[in-house]
Amino acid sequence: MYLGPPPRSSLLLMLLCSLPALADDLFLDGQPLPQVLTATRLKQSAAAVPGSMTVIDSELIKASGARDISELLRLVPGMMVGYTTGNQASVNYHGTSASDARRMQVLIDGRSVYRAGLATVDWSDIPVAMEDIERIEVFRGPNTVSYGANALMAVVNILTRSPANSQGSRMKVTRGERGINDFYASQGVGWETGDLRLSLSGQQDDGFDSNAVGADRRDGRRLNRFSLAVSQTLNAQQSLDWQLNVKEGTNQRPYTYTPIFDGITEGSNNSDVTAKDYAGSLRWNFDFNPDHSLYIQGSAQQWDRRQIWKACDAKVSFSPQLTQLWQLNPNYAERLARNMEAYSQGSAPPGSAAEQALANQVLDQWKHQGGKDPVCGDIDQSTRESRYDLELQDTLSLSDSLRLLSGFNYRYDRADSDTYFNGTLDDTTWRLFGQLEWRASEHWLLQGGAMYEDTHLSGHSLTPRVAVNYLINPRHGLRAVYSEAVRSPDMFENNVNWSYRVTNLSSPAYGQDSGQYFVVTRGPGNLDKELMRSRELGYNGFFADLGLNVDVKLFYDEITDMISSPLRNNQYIASNANSSHFTGAESQLDWRVSNADRLRLTYAYVDASSSNPLDKAQTARNSGSAGWLREWGQGWSSAVFYYGDDALNQYRFQRVDLRVAKRIAVARTNVELAGVLQQRLDNQPTTWADNNYDHRHVLYFSAELDF
Repeated sequence: MYLGPPPRSSLLLMLLCSLPALADDLFLDGQPLPQVLTATRLKQSAAAVPGSMTVIDSELIKASGARDISELLRLVPGMMVGYTTGNQASVNYHGTSASDARRMQVLIDGRSVYRAGLATVDWSDIPVAMEDIERIEVFRGPNTVSYGANALMAVVNILTRSPANSQGSRMKVTRGERGINDFYASQGVGWETGDLRLSLSGQQDDGFDSNAVGADRRDGRRLNRFSLAVSQTLNAQQSLDWQLNVKEGTNQRPYTYTPIFDGITEGSNNSDVTAKDYAGSLRWNFDFNPDHSLYIQGSAQQWDRRQIWKACDAKVSFSPQLTQLWQLNPNYAERLARNMEAYSQGSAPPGSAAEQALANQVLDQWKHQGGKDPVCGDIDQSTRESRYDLELQDTLSLSDSLRLLSGFNYRYDRADSDTYFNGTLDDTTWRLFGQLEWRASEHWLLQGGAMYEDTHLSGHSLTPRVAVNYLINPRHGLRAVYSEAVRSPDMFENNVNWSYRVTNLSSPAYGQDSGQYFVVTRGPGNLDKELMRSRELGYNGFFADLGLNVDVKLFYDEITDMISSPLRNNQYIASNANSSHFTGAESQLDWRVSNADRLRLTYAYVDASSSNPLDKAQTARNSGSAGWLREWGQGWSSAVFYYGDDALNQYRFQRVDLRVAKRIAVARTNVELAGVLQQRLDNQPTTWADNNYDHRHVLYFSAELDF
């Protein structure tokens, strides 16, 4: 295993020298504890959480030099970060398919950005700037109990800075190799009863340099974002928070269409996507008293993806008889189409009488009716997805030892696509959820929760979670957790009606200027939910005298009724026939050695087994990270991070990132100049053979002004 162990000898020596301090720290509680929110929706200390948490705070976000949220998640043990192209990250907790990321819920301030129509999270298109993020809380494990289906394996909650903490003006520019060209500007203002933050930001880069055969890799991106956040106090008990986010940009796509029929080589050189996202939310907070609070939140989102590209194929692609043959027997029709020239020299391939009769008509079109002539036209693969969400949550302390959280959620999803759904498809979801926390004694904490969910397209489910935490003291806890979670089949998997209509044909095909491609795929419509059962044993401890936080986790997770790839137009296999198991251990250590130094280590060992080999393609058996943050004085600071895994989709990944920064104070203005160097230590592609850089390093610089 290439991933070297942490410096255990030096760490052990320092711990042994500090045994008296450790003993005192274990049984004394002298300071407030940091709290997290994402695990149960209740504010809890890390030792009391019914599961494993990772918090990436603002200091880590800045020190990492990361330009994307997906890159930050390399700091989370067990998180597998890969790329399908330079502008499309594929992020999975513990793995599954390398090309799809369907089993993790992603939230911005509690609002889901998981797209239900095509079951994806557009990491590079998330409409929030890195500079606006306060912290990222990651619940490492299933959490359907708190967030519903799709929180199958983990939850990533991106929490933005409050407008009250964003006062003043801030500007930042970043330039560097690989076409990196980013900017950020924000203005925060406050008044007697409220605060506002307005920010504008943009990103641009060229993506990967070359594909597996050395040709240019067309996967650059350009995007601009607008964000407005307002907090308004109504009275001593009530407040309003509302947000508005807009994003527009272009993601390049390599042209990957391969004509079915031999000899057809013409076509477009790109299939780029123009993306526009809109999101708005309004939240009313009501604090009845210190023991009782309630909020109501409504949100609306829309994702527009415009993608029109030109394709060329043989005229026979639009043959009504070939379409009938596909509907009768797709495998027979594809075999005929792939070998048309060979079969045209003789007779149709063996099959039923109906199959052979249709095949002979298609062969006659091929030979005598210009069926092999190339025809080109436009394909509109655009999609639009919309979501409307309403949620009510009530939090009540019934006594000093008993807390109850309850609520309901209503969500409406709609997907519009002529290619994928032959029009419009919609879905409605109702949820009821609850979480009960009982402090049975000074040391024992019992927690239980459940989510009932009913989805129009895939039925209902009830998922529970039970946990026992033994608190040695409020800063140190042992936990045992059992939870169940589900993932609803998305619209694409279950209800796809996939076909390509080609318009503006270069020459008429069977008397028409547009035509329907003969391959038509429909989803089964009766897929069941995936089910996950998870068992976890863990420890979380905060040694205040040392500034040391430690979390260790042992886990055994199993997913049944699993829906696996491939889900391609000419090979669509969607069923609940597969399963996967994940067994292993994770650890994370965050140590503030002094006021100047901070060390951070993570490691994950994941042993995956799957009935479908594709479902463990993005599972690295060994992965981890190491970081050292240092304040040198006189405004100088540095951070160095190592990221590594032994195999994602069979390709190793090792990289070291170095950031050096200088802060300068001029009157009331603060200036920070920083440089980031990322150096790959291996010589392999990133996740896929087509993802290659000409140089194994990249260098970029930033200048930030705060006044």
